[in-house]
Amino acid sequence: MIVKYGGNAMKNLELRRAVAADIAALRASMPVVVVHGGGPVIERELAARHIPSEFRNGLRVTSPEAMDVVEMALGQLNKQLSQDIGQALGLMGRDAQLLQAEVLDPELGWVGRVTHVNAELIRTLLGAGLTPVIGSVAVGPDGAALNVNADTAAGAVAGALGQGVVFLTDVDGVYRHYPNPESRAATLSRAEVQGGLAEGWIAGGMIPKVQAALDALERGAPHATIASGMQSGVLAQAARGQAGTRITP
Repeated sequence: MIVKYGGNAMKNLELRRAVAADIAALRASMPVVVVHGGGPVIERELAARHIPSEFRNGLRVTSPEAMDVVEMALGQLNKQLSQDIGQALGLMGRDAQLLQAEVLDPELGWVGRVTHVNAELIRTLLGAGLTPVIGSVAVGPDGAALNVNADTAAGAVAGALGQGVVFLTDVDGVYRHYPNPESRAATLSRAEVQGGLAEGWIAGGMIPKVQAALDALERGAPHATIASGMQSGVLAQAARGQAGTRITP
């Protein structure tokens, strides 16, 4: 299982460690790969250095100065998460060209789109009994670091390995009638998601989440689940299709 970890859960040390414990527990039944961002940590470090923070279409505009801070912040978080999970190896996407990327849009600066995943390295680590914990900084064609959206990075890893992915977020899944929790869809097909986007019942902050799920399917993942990372026990349920919203081809 590929687990995308990030968002508000990282602000709370107790919750962060609870999610780490869930990942360690899930590993007892299946190999796990963790891909993470770190928006709240990056925001704090940028503010401390008086570097502007700007987003366009949900993506961080990344200047060379901001890129240095992004890589530093994610590198620190990467080691903390690895320690929390245990029997894990923290890696940045630049290491051993684990994540290779191209510049997504020059107007966004040093922001990349993953073009290749070193799946053999990930399989080697899993075979050694280690949980890879991958920070979403990729290497560009010229060897420079590129900031990559963690959702799309997780989808790329899931596609390269041909495995399912769970996007941990701060909502319970996709609601057909937001914010009514009873309207959560347990499963949605690709066509239903595309219909929801067109009809407008998938809107706001859920749009980039379902787009990341669709991208994972496009890259070869058999399914993608959007589930809450704000409570313990969700990962095991999501792996069985019993939590969140599972999106299938």
